[in-house]
Amino acid sequence: MGKTFKKPEALTDNHTHYCPGCTHGIIHRLVAEVIDELGIRKRTVGIAPVGCAVLAYNYFACDFQEAAHGRAPAMATGIKRVRPDLMVFTYQGDGDLASIGMGEIIHAANRGEKFTTIFVNNAVYGMTGGQMAPTTMPGQRTTTSPLGRDTAQTGMPIKVADLLASLQTPAYITRQAVLRPKLINRTKKAIRQAFTYQMENRCFSFVEVVSTCPTNWGMTPVESLKWAEDVLLPYYKLGDYKTPESLDATT
Repeated sequence: MGKTFKKPEALTDNHTHYCPGCTHGIIHRLVAEVIDELGIRKRTVGIAPVGCAVLAYNYFACDFQEAAHGRAPAMATGIKRVRPDLMVFTYQGDGDLASIGMGEIIHAANRGEKFTTIFVNNAVYGMTGGQMAPTTMPGQRTTTSPLGRDTAQTGMPIKVADLLASLQTPAYITRQAVLRPKLINRTKKAIRQAFTYQMENRCFSFVEVVSTCPTNWGMTPVESLKWAEDVLLPYYKLGDYKTPESLDATT
């Protein structure tokens, strides 16, 4: 299987609706490249959330469904159980997955559902106006925390990868980032590994991707990359949090 050095067949020619500097487009391309390189496009089904990626089906040249807010894991569970031969993935933001959909993703992971989740963490609700999300950093200003997130009232930001990795059910849980080329390459490897585990019918797989939101952060794209490196990465540490192999070694 050769590497992809042109626009993936799994991506359409549609113009993006994402804001300038948003890294959703990078993540879309990585997912599409992996789909092409694994030769699974004709049997892949994606599920779009409610959020910035609500129009993801405009960009992927494979079957797509749209779920109610936070309910993508439930829809993925149904599709995968009825058609286990399909490759199913959800593509969700932190407002969608870590807030209204938290119960959905925890129970899907705990059941060991055999689909893949791409989780985009940019520390804010993107589409609906930049409100504070479960992942918003302490002191971070948003439209609903104009003085900065007060953790005495709202608690600390939720580390979703860490939370899911604490479950006993075997799974592939990793956190990566798309803030510079080296990290982008690692993210693609993680996405490929996640889809490979699904192809092998081994486990639930979850790839958290630390991303940027220049518009709602009130920064330029370059400033947002630096802020994410300086503020997000020390808290949301990158790396594999759980793998089937690590579980096998302890049993």
